[in-house]
Amino acid sequence: MNAVKPCVLIPTYNHTASLEGIVVLLCRQGLSVIVIDDGNEPGAARSIAAICAAHEGVELLRRDVNGGKGAAVLDGLARAEARGFTHALQIDADGQHDLARVADLLALARAHPHALVTGEPVYDETVPRSRRIARWITHVWVAINTLSFRIVDSMCGFRVYPVAETLAVVRSAHVAKRMAFDTEILVRLVWRGTEVVTLPVAVTYPAGNHSNFAMWDDNLRLSGMHAKLFFLMLARLPGLLFDRLSGRSPSSSHWAAIGERGSYAGLWFLGVVYKLFGRHVCLAVVSPVVLFFFLTGTEQRRGSLNYLAHAHAAGLIAAKPGWLLSFRHFLAFASSAIDKLAAWTGNIPASAVEGVDEGEFDKTKRSGNGAVVLTAHFGNPEILRAIATLGARWRVNVLVHTAHAVRFNRLIAEYSNSSTVHVIQVTSVGPDTAILLQQAVANGEWVVMAGDRVPVTGNERISWVPFLGELAPFPQGPHILAGLLKCPVHLLFCLRQGSRHRVCFERFADRIELPRKDRDKALAASVARYAARLESHLHIAPLQWFNFFDFWHPAGLQPPVPADRFGGQ
Repeated sequence: MNAVKPCVLIPTYNHTASLEGIVVLLCRQGLSVIVIDDGNEPGAARSIAAICAAHEGVELLRRDVNGGKGAAVLDGLARAEARGFTHALQIDADGQHDLARVADLLALARAHPHALVTGEPVYDETVPRSRRIARWITHVWVAINTLSFRIVDSMCGFRVYPVAETLAVVRSAHVAKRMAFDTEILVRLVWRGTEVVTLPVAVTYPAGNHSNFAMWDDNLRLSGMHAKLFFLMLARLPGLLFDRLSGRSPSSSHWAAIGERGSYAGLWFLGVVYKLFGRHVCLAVVSPVVLFFFLTGTEQRRGSLNYLAHAHAAGLIAAKPGWLLSFRHFLAFASSAIDKLAAWTGNIPASAVEGVDEGEFDKTKRSGNGAVVLTAHFGNPEILRAIATLGARWRVNVLVHTAHAVRFNRLIAEYSNSSTVHVIQVTSVGPDTAILLQQAVANGEWVVMAGDRVPVTGNERISWVPFLGELAPFPQGPHILAGLLKCPVHLLFCLRQGSRHRVCFERFADRIELPRKDRDKALAASVARYAARLESHLHIAPLQWFNFFDFWHPAGLQPPVPADRFGGQ
């Protein structure tokens, strides 16, 4: 396929209040926009036409008769194909989606040009309960019809379609034209072998929001669509089974989604089990789930084996990695997830944590000065929450990169009223966040962030440095932010050792200096030193580093080619 050339499709019927704001934001990003008026009444049609005419790069398609969301999207896809666009980002016109994720979805589409890239909704408290139930039922049917639980939400109207692949499906089958379109086209794309890539996106229901979903009629249509797809799936069953058993996965997630697939209800249930019966029972409850995801999670299992092979080659583990060792890796992750839940809900006593009452950690805590703490997806860094709340209290700000901070904050609020940890959800750190964190450091607070996950935007702000015998991409963002905050920087890793937790805390730098003249060189040096320290600690507990994806080539990223490869000796 040629280079990705995207446009945006906005089907609209009885939604004009949010339309102009959506169009303005997209035009500012230099995107071509196609608005499809799906047979609106004259008054609404005039408003839509006026909005489109007021903005350069916006085309209006008018359907004389309302045909439903699917029909409007298909008209838009046909127009996108005629204009030479390779991909179409569909956005609903009701204002429910977090448009800050537009760039991230398009970045994933560029990394996976033949895939359907779809948002995985993370709902807040505004979502109606009936919607949650209906989407759960649809999720079960999609799991049956695709033989996979990897597709968490098939009804999200915030996705990037590969135009050629999608129109090929539509031209070879009768696809639903109304609200059932989103789900049916996804299932049929999976049947054709199209990869589905998901990215968590925040979804809210604005006050006064009007829904075009007709509770009775559309639920009947959805039920009929699921039944139709089920019988069509039975005819494809041998091929689907072969695909699953041979390791072909219908979907993959950006790292932001991996390990965070549980719903709030699932987290809440585990919290109840832990609170009533303790850690061992909780681990017994999740073990069958771990086995299921180990057997069906092709992407995660491949990522685990890839890491373990690097660890074996680097001398971290003696045994040659295979499925048994990988399953132990999965179980270690489940154990860490339970410890994470315990930490966030205040169920880890101070007596179970070593390394906080002496050495550099105690010295830094008692100083009362602000600091940046770099950690990793290694062990259980969330233990810092338990430490911060017990004994001598101080404020900790934790930066996370997905919308799942909403779920954790809700869980914290329910199980603990005394948390001194502030979870800050960020996709990228803008001026407002930087000012907030500067004030936090000035007040003697700690700013904690992981330094081992690349941003979703690809090669931007990445340093390729040696890690376990191969060049690997590490983010520059944490080091840049630490340089801006002009304060001491520390490393923190917390490892489970038997029934106890051991905090490894060390001084990384008095300050990270990034001079203008040699800024890139200084950044690369800081990132390389972080990677080296992480690798050193991995020798202690190699199965406690949790990156269940291709860490060395995420989203197809490749290291830069050395200059001496061209024309050198």
